[in-house]
Parts: sequence; C-alpha cells; structure tokens
Amino acid sequence: MALSLGYFEIATTLLFILVIANFFRINRKSFHTNVPFEWPLIGMLPAVIDNMNRVHDRLVEIHTIVGPTFLFKFPFFFNMSLLSSVDPMDMHYIMSKNMQNFPKAPLFSKMFDFMGKAWFNCDGEEWKIQRRVVQVLLTNNRFNRFLGKTSARNIEKGLIPVLDNAANNGSVLDLQDVFNRLTFDTSCKIVTGYNPCSLSLKLPEIPFSKALDEAEESVLLRHAMPESVWKLLKWMNIGSEKTLTHAWAILDVEIGKLISMKREQLAKETYDPTELVNGSEQKEEGIDILTSYLYANEQMYASLKIDDNFLRDTILNYMLASRDTTISSLTWFIWLVIIYPETLNKIREELKSVLPSLESENPCIFKSEDVNKLTYLHACVCESLRLYPPVPFQLRVPEKPDKLPSGVCVTPNDKIIMSVYAMARMKSIWGEDCSEFKPERWITEKGGIKHEPTYKYPVFNDGPRNCLGKDMALNHTKMVAATIIHNYNLEMMEGHVVEKNCSIILYMKHGLKVNVFKRWT
Repeated sequence: MALSLGYFEIATTLLFILVIANFFRINRKSFHTNVPFEWPLIGMLPAVIDNMNRVHDRLVEIHTIVGPTFLFKFPFFFNMSLLSSVDPMDMHYIMSKNMQNFPKAPLFSKMFDFMGKAWFNCDGEEWKIQRRVVQVLLTNNRFNRFLGKTSARNIEKGLIPVLDNAANNGSVLDLQDVFNRLTFDTSCKIVTGYNPCSLSLKLPEIPFSKALDEAEESVLLRHAMPESVWKLLKWMNIGSEKTLTHAWAILDVEIGKLISMKREQLAKETYDPTELVNGSEQKEEGIDILTSYLYANEQMYASLKIDDNFLRDTILNYMLASRDTTISSLTWFIWLVIIYPETLNKIREELKSVLPSLESENPCIFKSEDVNKLTYLHACVCESLRLYPPVPFQLRVPEKPDKLPSGVCVTPNDKIIMSVYAMARMKSIWGEDCSEFKPERWITEKGGIKHEPTYKYPVFNDGPRNCLGKDMALNHTKMVAATIIHNYNLEMMEGHVVEKNCSIILYMKHGLKVNVFKRWT
C-alpha cells in the first residue's frame, strides 16, 4: 500500500510538472515581451492588480507590443474578461455606429451609483430629454455671457491675488490645487449661483471637492472588479467602498445645503421663468442653472420630475462635467508649457496680437473674445488634451454578442475599455512622432486649425454623446492659461515628481508644485 501510494505521488508530481512546463512553454513569450502573464486558474489577475497604479502607461506598453486589441483574462469564477482596444474604428462602432448595443446606463448606473439618475447614467428617451434641456441651457447666449463674466471675475479676484501672493512671498504653489479651487468656484457659481470663494489667500478646505475626488478614485477600482466583488466590499463597508460611502454622504449634505440656500433666496426674489431661454435682459447678473430648473416652464421640462433628488443628481452631474476635466486640462497644459520653453515663447508672441485692448490693465486678464483669436494657443491646448486627456478611457459592455471592426467577438460578459490615453501614443494612429508634444500638427498649411475625426481624437467623446460643454471648457482653459503665461514665469519646485494618478480623471498624483515670478513690476 505504501509503495503504491509512493508511485501515485510521484506520478501526480510528474504530471503536474509536465502541465506547468507545457504551460510555461506556451506562454514563454509573455516573459520576454512585457505582456501580462496568464497564470493557471487565476489568469492575468496578478498583472492587473500589480499595475493598477500605472494602468494608463501599462496599456500603452501592451498595445505597442500586441497591436490594437488585447484580452485580459480573469479567473474563471469571475465570469468576465476585459478587452482593451485602441482601434479608432472600434471606438466609432461602440460609441456611435452601433451604440444601441453598447448602452451606458445598465453599467454606469451601478458603477457610478453616487452620480444618481441624471444624464450621465441615462440612456434612451430619458437621456434624450435631459440632454435636450442641457443643450438649450448651455447654448443660450445670455448664459454664455454669464459664464464669461464669472470666469473673468474669478480669475481677477481669485487667481491673480493668489499668484501675486506666491510671487511676493517666494512660496511654493500647487497649481493643480489652485485650478481645482478656481474651477470649483466658477462651476459652483454658474450651476447654483453661489460662489464659495475657495480660491483665496487662506486656501480653505473644500469638503465637496475632496469628496468628489475620493468618489472618483473609488469608482476606478470597480472597473477591474466583477460586480459581485465590489458589492461584497460595499456590503462589508471596507476598503474603497467605505471611502465611497463616506464621500457620497458628504456630497449629499453639501448639495442639500446649496439647494436649500437657493430655495430661500428665490422665495425673496421674483424671476421671469422664461428669461434664461428667450434671452431677456431682466437680470443683468444672469441666471444660474439651478434657478433655471426651479423655474422650469412646462414646455421645456415637460417629462422631468424636478424634485430634490433630481436637483441633487443634476447639480452633481454638472459639477463633475464642468470641474474635473478643466482642472486636468489646465494642469497638464501648464506643465507642458513649463518644460517646452520654445512653445511658451511662441504663445507669448501670439498673445501680443490681442494686447492693445488690454494694455491699460495690470495684470492683463484675457477674456473669451481675446483667446478665440489665438490659433497657436488653441493648437497647444488641443495637443495637450491629445497627450493627457482628462477622461483617459471609455468603458462599455455589449448588450448582445457582437463583432467589432477589429475582428474581435465580444459578449455581455466582456467589459471593453478604450484607452484614449493609449490611442494618442499609437504610431498607427498619430504617426512616428505620436509621443511628442507637437502643437504644429493641429495647424493647417493655411494657418487654420486642423480638425480630426472624433473617433481618432475622442477627447470630447464620439457620437451622439459628444460633450456639449466642449467650447466652454476650451474657452475657460485658454483664458486661464493666457493670463498666467503673459503675467508670470513659472519654475518647477526642485525635486518635484510629476506622476499620473489612478482615477477616472487624469490628475497629477502629487499636484503641480511651482515657484511663481512676476514678469512685470
């Protein structure tokens, strides 16, 4: 009996060695090509976990080696796989051509549950109704004048004093935090009518903004987990799900305060409910978005139930859309200008073309009508957004089995991640110089701005869900950038490390810490 048992153990051991040896033989390329290794039973889960903190650059490395598509295989009991694609035609097919089979709501309403039921998490007729309302509000001339004045005022009263103070005192400034506060103040004013004045010399805490950052970082981890896993963590109230629950509660409280303040204010004032839509000049200051919803006319908002829950979700959607992307785009743009002095000099030369109208002001503050004339500045912003897109990836799941233009077949058990960040670094899409910061690629031979198809340059999304606030975001970015570039010299703090964070928005992990110097005295 002992002898037979010994033979059995030897035979089992030899069989195991043969299986493992064969497995390593089949997968030996993974060790030499920097492609994630597929382990028995657990698949590529170790590689995914190990690279979560540098997921964006890891996808660039993988696709540079394997081509436009790669399938991350998870343990069989996960009952899911993750397909990564940087194929522009896949992007167009999923986001536009056959978007009906890749609905957003079923996936996002669960993963981004803290965002509620406004347009971000909607599909179908409900999404169309809400988007139509958003479009009417954002394209209204009066609202855009209100936005322009608010942005200029916050640059003058908030940004300039903080930069001057840092220059006078020789103190180090985290520009990402400054842009966070500036954009938060502007967004809060145009969305709710209330300016929290978070960008001041005291740099006070911003509970709303901090909570939103924590929520976004927590949601990123859900992208790489089966729903059952993150729901278990949520039920146990541990890890990232505990952080999200805490952040969610803070967002509810802060937004609830804003809604209550607005109701109290409106109870004391009289508004014409049609003035935002028909362009009346009844209120010189302009009407914020929350007021426009509270004074909704029946024709425009016929199918919307505008209660406090709807207002809470809508405010949060507007704040996320207007705040996060602008913070990211400004931070990466200013960093690129700092490390490319030749680009900085070209921008300053172009700024001189609009200076006559500003020469009486000290410091010069560039307005929307000024920066709209600047082709090279616009090209620089486009190139910065290409290399560092604020939303670095898109995620979808097919409702029914489908075949992508790249030839890959997908099922409802497949998550499809489309890395906008990695697409910008593919030679097959942008050429041999794809990784270079080259604003000239956006300027035509005649000196105009070159337009690229959205599936090649999906920074503002592709298809029917394209960003309605694109022009607003670009204008605000250019206004702030032009004002800083003309009035100040910036130097990176010695030893400061620029790293990408791990979140659904592409921020700098350690901020952007600089020394500020005035150009003029």
